[in-house]
Amino acid sequence: MARGERRRRGAQADGPRTTERAVRGGPARRGGEARGSAWRAALGVVVLSLALGLSGCWLLAWHRARRAVTLHSAPPALPPDSSSPAVAPDLFWGTYRPHVYFGMKTRSPKPLLTGLMWVQQGATPGTPKLRHTCEQGDGVGPYGWEFHDGLSFGRQHIQDGALRLTTEFVKRPGGQHGGDWSWRVTVEPQTSGTSTLPLVSLFFYVVTDGKEVLVPEVGAKGQLKFISGHSSELGDFRFTLMAPTNPGDTAPKYSSYNVFWSSNPGLPLLTEMVKSRLNSWFQHRPPGASPERYLGLPGSLKWEDKGPSGQGQGQGQFLIQQVTLKVPFSVELVFESGSARAGGSQPWEQLAGSLLTRALESHADTFREHFEKTFQLKGKGLSPEEQALGQAALSGLLGGIGYFYGQGLVLADMGVEGSEQKVDPALFPPVPLFTAVPSRSFFPRGFLWDEGFHQLVVQRWDPRITREVLGHWLGLLNADGWIGREQVLGDEARARVPPEFLVQRAAHANPPTLLLPIARMLESGDPADFAFLRRAFPRLRAWFSWLYKSQAGPVPLSYRWRGRDPALPTLLNPKTLPSGLDDYPRASHPSASERHLDLRCWVALGARVLVRLAEQLGEAEAAAELGPLAASLEAEESLDELHWAPELGVFADFGNHTRAVQLKPRPPQGLVRVVGRPHPRLQYVDALGYVSLFPMLLRLLDPNSSRLGPLLDVLADSRHLWSPFGLRSLAASSPFYGQRNSEHDPPYWRGAVWLNVNYLALGALYHYGHLEGPHQARAAKLHSELRANVVGNVWRQYQATGFLWEQYSDRDGRGMGCRPFQGWTSLVLLAMAEDY
Repeated sequence: MARGERRRRGAQADGPRTTERAVRGGPARRGGEARGSAWRAALGVVVLSLALGLSGCWLLAWHRARRAVTLHSAPPALPPDSSSPAVAPDLFWGTYRPHVYFGMKTRSPKPLLTGLMWVQQGATPGTPKLRHTCEQGDGVGPYGWEFHDGLSFGRQHIQDGALRLTTEFVKRPGGQHGGDWSWRVTVEPQTSGTSTLPLVSLFFYVVTDGKEVLVPEVGAKGQLKFISGHSSELGDFRFTLMAPTNPGDTAPKYSSYNVFWSSNPGLPLLTEMVKSRLNSWFQHRPPGASPERYLGLPGSLKWEDKGPSGQGQGQGQFLIQQVTLKVPFSVELVFESGSARAGGSQPWEQLAGSLLTRALESHADTFREHFEKTFQLKGKGLSPEEQALGQAALSGLLGGIGYFYGQGLVLADMGVEGSEQKVDPALFPPVPLFTAVPSRSFFPRGFLWDEGFHQLVVQRWDPRITREVLGHWLGLLNADGWIGREQVLGDEARARVPPEFLVQRAAHANPPTLLLPIARMLESGDPADFAFLRRAFPRLRAWFSWLYKSQAGPVPLSYRWRGRDPALPTLLNPKTLPSGLDDYPRASHPSASERHLDLRCWVALGARVLVRLAEQLGEAEAAAELGPLAASLEAEESLDELHWAPELGVFADFGNHTRAVQLKPRPPQGLVRVVGRPHPRLQYVDALGYVSLFPMLLRLLDPNSSRLGPLLDVLADSRHLWSPFGLRSLAASSPFYGQRNSEHDPPYWRGAVWLNVNYLALGALYHYGHLEGPHQARAAKLHSELRANVVGNVWRQYQATGFLWEQYSDRDGRGMGCRPFQGWTSLVLLAMAEDY
């Protein structure tokens, strides 16, 4: 392209001079015809070369864009139809809608969905506070799963002002379509002895996509007797909403009912549709009591008007039953599969009432037993309250697993970083994703680097779920071996994501944390794990090959995160979002000369894991390819040469950097970046923090390494990384500590305590504390002290707020960021269990 450009300029320069000589009657006139022919021929060659060059560039760009949105050709890591009720009936139904307070769906591209909304009648004047989706600032909380086994049972508590809700579910296997399940929703006053009991409405709903047929049967006063239905995936099925009772009682309690049936407006619009249709025409009239006006749904009872040929069949149906009554009360919703009812050898009994109670209690007992057998917190001497924290951490993570299906937006890698070539994002093929989420209220979607940490916890509880999750993530691989770091699949997920984060860039990587649970599989001895790894190996190899080749740095064995923010005048330090550490300080002036320490360590870990995996599987060719890379990256000499900063006494990034940058007010722009002296130059980046520790965090250093002592020094120094609440993300001595990155961007990875990296640190200290070497005793002592600090602070904050938090203040330990954050903060359970 560059050579063609220079040729074009040369042709333009020569042409006018030749023309001028011809006009003057000089030499160009003699033999001018022959020279003119030669010139035209040369010009034709240039034009042809340009055309070929441009077409070649266009073809290359087209090829790159197409590969970015083409699925990888390697065989899938999971068996065909692995999510179907025929293959995995016990996982077919689940609480796979983590962004709603309570709801269930099938693991299907076009699922049948159920959910719950509620409102406290007359609690506030004006617009009612209709609760449905988990929101960061809606005033609900604390809330979260007390128990959730990830499979067939869960119990959740929700505090909403004066109300306490308990939502429970249990599944019963049977038939060919995923079996039966039942809900119980109990609503009670927050405090006993309340003189005026609130009037509350619950809204139970079913949503279809147009393929399921729903046939409601209506009883007296708008009460649905049941809803019958049929679909190809579920066969015949029936929903029954049981009559409300007092908690623990069997006698029905007086209730008012409303029904609403319409076409499906789209899942993101369900809340607003209900809210917009509520009106105050209705009265709740219990016998012997004064009537109370309440907000209800004015639904039609002429169901025949909306039969199979009626409105909404093409886009699905939205059917909702409103139940209004005084607290306290319990309501049960029962789903029955026709094939389960017909195929059982035992007499069929509806999973409701006392049978439901016994099932819930039995599952709770089984959960407690399995929990103690797995994590042994009681045996380690932890208190009942600490054990409850561990159970909530696990349950919140399992209850946050979702099933998503849809198409993401991908921007292809054009091969030239910072290229001005304009390419529009393209749709990735439709794909499913079964994954945990970091936060039900704020991040209810899949994040690649979070998921590896999530599965370290899940794997200990149920390795099968981890295999399912990892198999789905590897199913997202494109033709080049890339996986997008943030997965926004389906309308519900897309509605909650800012537009700037919808598009994933196929040049950008993310820490390959999925290799952490993969490494544990290598040690498990479980034949099912080994079989999975054999199927998954081609995809794991393709993913890792893309990572270490696409993110290669300026010199051999160096690596650089692609996708740093440009050096805008409003940014103190351009972010590096692909690293997962966002605003952690890097070189002040981004350039292609950067060498990123954390990325090199991730690649070293990946090479180590892939070589071990290849050797165990007998993949000699892969082991021969990756073995030299792993050996070179393991060599401490090369790590020292590229990343040891003698002037700083630690490992560090390298790049075009100066510490003389700060944000200063400059009206009317606001805060702008000012660069002083010394001017930026190529040097090691003085940003002491998590990145500095990565060779130790990922256990890449020999226990006799001369570099291990200095890292333990800065880790244990309260002037740097040590705090009473865990390790700071950035040293208190850093000029970037606690600094905003822009006027509207508060510090994120600039001092706060994060559980995922503290867990890596605990694992590393435990590792070196059990290996003979000069630092063994000190590492063991630091492990004990850091574990006490981290676990103690998370427990205290949980006791005070009822939440696990995204991050914790290094100054006073308080929870910060979004909540609940039962993604990698659930690693506190493994820290309690000393399971690294």
